[in-house]
Amino acid sequence: MPQIVILPHAVLCPDGAVIDAPAGKSLCDAMLGNDVDIEHACEKSCACTTCHVVIREGFETLGEPTDKEEDLLDMAWGLEANSRLSCQVILGDDDLVVEIPKYTINHASENH
Repeated sequence: MPQIVILPHAVLCPDGAVIDAPAGKSLCDAMLGNDVDIEHACEKSCACTTCHVVIREGFETLGEPTDKEEDLLDMAWGLEANSRLSCQVILGDDDLVVEIPKYTINHASENH
């Protein structure tokens, strides 16, 4: 069972977190199931970027993103080479270190 280290995020996870999650589960579901309330405005259907994360360790162990995920990531705030949508990351057997960006592009929560 992989161990997921969530780095501190001022709002969603101020102290950071360490999560044990089963392989085959999405990173988004693993975080949500462990009280890390990452946004997921599209209900995890790969239609937005609100669950954007940066994989600080273990990126190379993940499956390749789909073209749709890559297209969406181009619109994410704070995009980095090791960015992924957490709803699309399926956990394997390897540990990860994850950073949740400070901001997200979510018109509903930004009162637009």
